[in-house]
Amino acid sequence: MEPFSEMGLDDRILKAIAQLGWSEPTPIQEKAIPLALEGKDVLARARTGSGKTAAYVIPVVQKLLDSKVNAVQQEVRVVVLTPSKELCAQAYKNILEVSSCCSREIKCVDVSPTASLESQRPMLVEKPDIVVGTPSRILAHVCAKNMTLHAVQMVVVDEADLVFSFGYENDIKKLIEELPKIYQAFLMSATMSEDVKDLKKLVLHNPVILKLKESQLPEQSQLTQYHIKCEREDKFAIVAALLKLGLIRGKSIFFVNSVDSCYKLKLFLEQFVIPACVLNSELPVHSRCHIVSQFNKGLYDIIIASDESLLENPKQNLQSKGKSTRKKDREYGVSRGIDFQNVSNVINFEFPKSVDAYIHRVGRTARGGKQGTALSFVSMSEADLFTAVEEAQATDQESESVFKPFQFKMAEIEGFKYRAKDAMQAVTRTAIREARLKEIRQEILASEKLKTYFEENPRDLQVLRHNKPLLTVKTPCSLKNVPDYLVPTTLKAVARRQKRNFKKPDGEKATTRAEAKFQKRKADPLKSFEFSGFSKKKKK
Repeated sequence: MEPFSEMGLDDRILKAIAQLGWSEPTPIQEKAIPLALEGKDVLARARTGSGKTAAYVIPVVQKLLDSKVNAVQQEVRVVVLTPSKELCAQAYKNILEVSSCCSREIKCVDVSPTASLESQRPMLVEKPDIVVGTPSRILAHVCAKNMTLHAVQMVVVDEADLVFSFGYENDIKKLIEELPKIYQAFLMSATMSEDVKDLKKLVLHNPVILKLKESQLPEQSQLTQYHIKCEREDKFAIVAALLKLGLIRGKSIFFVNSVDSCYKLKLFLEQFVIPACVLNSELPVHSRCHIVSQFNKGLYDIIIASDESLLENPKQNLQSKGKSTRKKDREYGVSRGIDFQNVSNVINFEFPKSVDAYIHRVGRTARGGKQGTALSFVSMSEADLFTAVEEAQATDQESESVFKPFQFKMAEIEGFKYRAKDAMQAVTRTAIREARLKEIRQEILASEKLKTYFEENPRDLQVLRHNKPLLTVKTPCSLKNVPDYLVPTTLKAVARRQKRNFKKPDGEKATTRAEAKFQKRKADPLKSFEFSGFSKKKKK
């Protein structure tokens, strides 16, 4: 494998790469970077988490540094297009990281945040070297005469398989008309769909196609995929049991198919004192990016994310216009390409609507060579979708099935079913509606009105938390802890270990690990117990 040091990169880029801890290039980087430096158009298909972003960022920064030697005047030289605001923020962050040691020479701006075109005009008047944004946002700035594309040398389309599905086809065609006749282009994609082939004809010129011989997901030794076949009403009981019994550990993302399902699951978990963040298209973009940032820093363990099908099919969205009065962000996509870090588990609480959607969701874990687990709940109505995903992966990895049944007996968590039923009675449509409105009000307040304050007081922004309980349903005290009789027989040994004594701060003995944890975490009552334990009778 050719190391970065032998690719002819500038010393400042090599220094930034070393600071990022990248010891050697990934397969896609090893192949794409030399081709890009030679000036060739590149269409790269590689699975999610394979380092595709760095595969175009490194050569883009290198070529900009080379062009600066003979540049006569400052111009916008590179345009990076992504289908969602979250991906724009991620690409912008990666560009800043790679160019950190040459930040005086390379200027980059992200125009995707929701703000008036006029307020972003001053950033573009200075003609930054790189402009990052969604196709519609950059086109809007071009039409407003805030920027021109006549001097663009390189065009990047990241997550190219989603650009058309997010409704940007006409925007791309109009942008191409504004570009010079000669430019270098990069298309990066996790899948090679028909949309990518159509985009290739529009954007690329005699491209080199890189299609690595690998499955679209990590190997079974790195990614373990489980499934549980159950009915919808049983999903809630199983999730409560898995979380309260500590069978799901580490940072986890729960995926659902709608915004309502987000809040339904959040309100359900609140009653078991399990805090979780909600991520969906109704929240302001600043809040969404802040949630992802804090999740990556380890402030939260659970995110409930909506992977909304209407956002994948804009035509369907137009047909159903009028059915919903809430404004959703078309440029939202949380399961697609976002670099969630150190995710241990992806749980498909509601099964995705397509094979590609499954790949993008599960691709949030087992990244960068780390281990990961995917657990999918499959109801009778979702059986056909599950079969399609199973067959697609069997073809990729030449095996019968990559899915393993999650080993547990439904009869052993029968007690949780009664508790889940009681909890679900409180999660009414009215409670869900109130939760949605309350969350949006809270996030808009934090995102817009306090934006200036947070810029001046960044430490206070770190304190802002998004996993606070919404309190639109009453939390019964009986659901907070797991009594002995609900613990399955197979976990009794764990239960005994949990009952070891701990000293209280005042010298008295605590009866259980759960009680000791409670005392230790009084300052943060939202902290989730891995195993909330047993009865708390004091010893005489």
